[in-house]
Amino acid sequence: MIIPLVLAGGSGTRLWPLSRELFPKQLLNLTDDHSMLQNTLLRLQDAAGMAAPLIVCNETHRFMVAEQLRRIDLTPLSIMLEPVGRNTAPAIAVAAIKAMEQAGDPLLLVLPADHVIYNHGRFHEMIEQGAVQAANGYLVTFGIVPDVPETGYGYIKKGRPIYGDKIRGDQTGTAKGDDVQVGGGGGAALIESFVEKPNLERAKAYVASGDYLWNSGMFMFQASRIVEELERLEPEMLSICKKAVENGASDLDFFRLDHDHFAGARSDSIDYAIMEKTDDGVIIPLDAGWSDLGSWDALWQTGKKDADQNVITGDVMVEDVKNSYLHSQNRLIAAVGLRDHVIVETKDAILVAPRDRVQDVKAIVSQLKSTQREEAISHSKVFRPWGSYETIDLEGRFQVKRITVKPGAKLSLQKHYHRAEHWTVVSGTAIVTKGEDEIMLSENESTYIPLGTLHRLENPGKIPLELIEVQSGSYLGEDDIVRYDDVYGRKQGS
Repeated sequence: MIIPLVLAGGSGTRLWPLSRELFPKQLLNLTDDHSMLQNTLLRLQDAAGMAAPLIVCNETHRFMVAEQLRRIDLTPLSIMLEPVGRNTAPAIAVAAIKAMEQAGDPLLLVLPADHVIYNHGRFHEMIEQGAVQAANGYLVTFGIVPDVPETGYGYIKKGRPIYGDKIRGDQTGTAKGDDVQVGGGGGAALIESFVEKPNLERAKAYVASGDYLWNSGMFMFQASRIVEELERLEPEMLSICKKAVENGASDLDFFRLDHDHFAGARSDSIDYAIMEKTDDGVIIPLDAGWSDLGSWDALWQTGKKDADQNVITGDVMVEDVKNSYLHSQNRLIAAVGLRDHVIVETKDAILVAPRDRVQDVKAIVSQLKSTQREEAISHSKVFRPWGSYETIDLEGRFQVKRITVKPGAKLSLQKHYHRAEHWTVVSGTAIVTKGEDEIMLSENESTYIPLGTLHRLENPGKIPLELIEVQSGSYLGEDDIVRYDDVYGRKQGS
């Protein structure tokens, strides 16, 4: 049995302004009608031996992750919530521990949630080869066969080829590294070394040699084997992760890791913590049309181009524009005389950059965060488990929002200390709790919620409830929420 372990944390700052801290790139539809997370799981549908996936994500994204899985009719083995980000080594450690609790000792196929792979059949073949090596006790990584001298990726140097489904030396009485002929090896090789991102000259030499592959961040191993190596190489990290699982708790569709223990784990990647140190690392070449879509230039590289080599999405008009990426979400983009540029428009931000400078978008995000700009954190439209809200207008003492409540959903029973609210129903039907009263509102009807009044909004109907909310008061922040009851188990301000 193979359990896909999907790592769905991260903020994807290089794809700002589409990717934000509260709505990162793995949850966006960047290549088709499905999100990156959904496509990561959908491409495994026809692969042999796949069990229900295990997802590890940031707890602030939990409801969006659960909703995206529901939309593709997929029930996970577990959705594990990281209270804080600690990189891939602790994430894989807690997932391996949880997988062994729930499924014995499965093979784990570790996949980042934000990659693109076009040749699914070839990918499945490599998974099967990886499963053979992992079942024999090896820690497998999939190395991407490079087609250009890329300076944005780390590389892995291949060592001695494995001529056969090699059984580890310590299992057969032979020395580690000796080859045992058991079947077809399929290009697998021992890992000689990991190499940091090179400069262009060195990257050209790597590609020309044929000995180096891009580090994909995809792995495969027996759950017990990665735990065994963590015990040997990172015993303190493993101990902390075990406590984070032991003291964790189920919450609705999720498993919450214990905050204090998990926060105490050292932040490290699985590459540095284990793969660079283990004696049992194996790399399998993967040539299946892969991209990590780590920048706007990568989206241009992989996108469908017009006759002038432009990739265009949304309402865009161009004149004498070539080799550019133009993406509009809300408004018309009109561009004249551009070469090798990126323009990305969202409702609250516009990015303009030369294609060869898009890696520097991270610097803009850093500036936004340092000045506490909301554009670094969220879009104007914010998703909640009950639906969404979108800010239409905002001034010093008032804010206007458009609120959408899903059929059958309801907000928490709450009150505010600093603001009053006026609700007007645009479409659908609302049940409003206001103090001791409960009223029903339909289209074009409204109600007023005075400051400090206990209230709740619910959609009892079969269609989405749309309403306009006008807030007024001295403070309009989302943390001015005192919850008394919430079906989603949220804390204050979340």
